[in-house]
Amino acid sequence: MRVPFRLVDVFAEAPFGGNQLCVVPEVPSGLDTATMQALALEIGFSETTYVTAVRPDGYDVRIFTPEDELPFAGHPTLGTAFALAREGTIGADVVQRCGAGDVPVRIDVAAGRATMTQLPPVIGNDFDDREAVAAAAGLDVADLVEGLPIVPISTGIAHTMVPVRDDDALRRAVRDDRRCAEICEQIDAESLYLFTVRRAGDVRARMFDKGTTIGEDPATGSAGGPLGAYLAMHGLAGMPGTVVIAQGEQVGRPSFLHVDVAPDGGSWAIEVGGGVRPMGEGAFEL
Repeated sequence: MRVPFRLVDVFAEAPFGGNQLCVVPEVPSGLDTATMQALALEIGFSETTYVTAVRPDGYDVRIFTPEDELPFAGHPTLGTAFALAREGTIGADVVQRCGAGDVPVRIDVAAGRATMTQLPPVIGNDFDDREAVAAAAGLDVADLVEGLPIVPISTGIAHTMVPVRDDDALRRAVRDDRRCAEICEQIDAESLYLFTVRRAGDVRARMFDKGTTIGEDPATGSAGGPLGAYLAMHGLAGMPGTVVIAQGEQVGRPSFLHVDVAPDGGSWAIEVGGGVRPMGEGAFEL
């Protein structure tokens, strides 16, 4: 069996930045779930996507990390839509159907950008063991912002918002494998998403994943939307409004997530976008 794929970098302003993605634009007959999972491990990126159907208004997708299947993820949404639009398979305004629900996506192939409208944020319960969170990030409790909650927020998959007092503390953070896994299990979240506000419209973040295979993710769109909601809820970084989240510097892949948040009734309307760079193509031979 031959399984063609495309490679793209997402949330990248330049080549070799952003988060790497492998897109299988058409799933061959007979490619089962176990093999999809094995191929995601084989390519070794944080996510690999499989387009299972193309509709007049969009497409259906399955999203795999090297370890498991996800109901939603940010850079796979933008990267998959961009790869399909670039080949003329879909139009510029589509709906991605995934495990978490329907996600509208806009693609500008000429500009090398894509933007998604995320699902309304769901806010979990505050996590009060600040000492445990600090230890999981290799920090002291004093490095966390006093008076701001540590809380999981989901726009399709939950990430734990962890406000850090300044850029120096964020740079000093070191992921503890065991403690990160334990806290994420307790909170039922995918990661600890550490962030610091540098000025209005300017935030820096680091994502410490629950698993060791990903470890630290260079760009996390599914956490960028929740962070935008968190900032708006607490009036931080000039939000609601527009913010750019810089991520990935610590792992050598500079990434920039553009997040827009506006009030929407009793909730928030969230858009997350960024640059997408085609990087190559090939095929698995099975």
